[in-house]
Amino acid sequence: MKWQTRQQLKQLLCRLVEYASVSGSEAEVRLAEYIADQLHTLDYFQTNRELVQLHPTGDGRYFVTALVKKEEQVRDTIVLVSHFDVVDVQDYGAWKEIAFAPETLTERFYEQKEQLPADVQADLQHDEWLFGRGVMDMKCGLALHMSLIEQACHGQFNGNLLLLTVPDEEVNSVGMRAAVPTLVEMAKKYDLVYQLVLNSEPMFTRYPGDQTNYIYTGSIGKVLPGFYCYGKETHVGEPLAGLNANLMVAQIVNELELNTDFCEVFGGEVSPPPTNLFQTDLKEDYSVQIPHRAVTLFNLFLQQKSLDDVTASLVELAKRAAERMEKRYHEQAVRFAQMEGSTPKWISVNVWTFAELRQKAVEMFGREKIEQLEKNIFMSERGKDERERTIEFVDQLGILCKDLAPMIVLFYAPPYYPAVNSSDEPFIQRLVSSLQQYAHEKHGITLVQQHYFGGISDLSYVGLQQPLASLRVLAANMPMWNQGYTLPIEALAEFNVPVLNVGPVGRDAHQWTERLNVPFAFETVKDWLVYTIEKVFVK
Repeated sequence: MKWQTRQQLKQLLCRLVEYASVSGSEAEVRLAEYIADQLHTLDYFQTNRELVQLHPTGDGRYFVTALVKKEEQVRDTIVLVSHFDVVDVQDYGAWKEIAFAPETLTERFYEQKEQLPADVQADLQHDEWLFGRGVMDMKCGLALHMSLIEQACHGQFNGNLLLLTVPDEEVNSVGMRAAVPTLVEMAKKYDLVYQLVLNSEPMFTRYPGDQTNYIYTGSIGKVLPGFYCYGKETHVGEPLAGLNANLMVAQIVNELELNTDFCEVFGGEVSPPPTNLFQTDLKEDYSVQIPHRAVTLFNLFLQQKSLDDVTASLVELAKRAAERMEKRYHEQAVRFAQMEGSTPKWISVNVWTFAELRQKAVEMFGREKIEQLEKNIFMSERGKDERERTIEFVDQLGILCKDLAPMIVLFYAPPYYPAVNSSDEPFIQRLVSSLQQYAHEKHGITLVQQHYFGGISDLSYVGLQQPLASLRVLAANMPMWNQGYTLPIEALAEFNVPVLNVGPVGRDAHQWTERLNVPFAFETVKDWLVYTIEKVFVK
């Protein structure tokens, strides 16, 4: 047994972290190969080599599956899902070169702890912490799952375990979206009945200083709404003869940033408010022409709201922003006219959805031209990501339809994470209650159930809890839908399995102080995972 003790698991985790598997990097590919190679060293997979597989995602990357069959006639199966990609390490500053060397980085931080934030220093006075990019998010979860697979290889559990670990969770979830059809196929090929999808993302604090221990019976959803603003060009010497798109974008950001009207409350849990992720004008070169095209993207979390309701609210917000910028423009135009002795100019800002703008473009220029434009932008390989290509296409439509300007156009960019929640499943309710009691009696720890994991996870692609009709408004207003970005809709509908997240305690995900509580992860949480699996397989 090579991955069972605290020290063994820490060593495995350090080896996994040493692969600098930033999303989209060569190391992300090499780590998938390393994981498969390590699984193949287990005796069970030496005999059953075909049960560990590298599956292509279609873009040069791979996800890994490893199936341990209890016996041929046993069907009940738990899927252990994790991701092995990480975000980059620019935030580490002077420690950047050792961000993927957790033992070295941890030693350095302990030696220089006076340079660390106060909350980190406080943690270092208790327990054992390991620092490094990916130690908590989420290579610890992967290490724990490899440990469980090793136990299954030795016949510990009364059911089948299927390890699934994927790339790209931090960007577009290419790995998980590619994996779902494979999981459906594997169920048929190996006669599996999936009872649970068990993730081990780390616990996320809900507020600064939060020490609560959480388990999650769902995962929050998200969309990426964008607002394309086309004003009117003019020389900086005559700003009131045009409309600066940066003003338009700024007004939208002012309306939407941290707007709690978009927060949802479910079961006492409040989704975080929307926040801006991207904002720029679309001028390519410096000149004294004002920027008349600009764009902004927002992160917007979802729990129970339908996409129809969300879209309607965003359109209403854009109309409100348009009215306020019209009012501001008019007020300043009147004041300037009084100063200059001239006649003020009026402006009127149109608000469209992307679907409406596209239809107007088709009516004005013909379907063939618009479809050719789509093909040129979305099917080309020019080093632009999904957001950039989406913005480029909306911008090209805006330029074609400039006679409709000034205008604000609402669109959606990839990725889309559906909200998933198994809290109402009687099986999950019993399982959570049992685990909470076990944690309290065995470890003296209170586990608090959360309906939604707040850190965004690949559990979003387990099942399809929104009706298919609800995706129509998303598909109509996401330029890349079926143009390079897709969801495996049929497979999602078939892969309808309860979900649960039981993970370690960590701190500061996506920060240079990312750290993992080692004994809690590799002793306490490991015990919880074994207990959970055994309870699922008890008949």
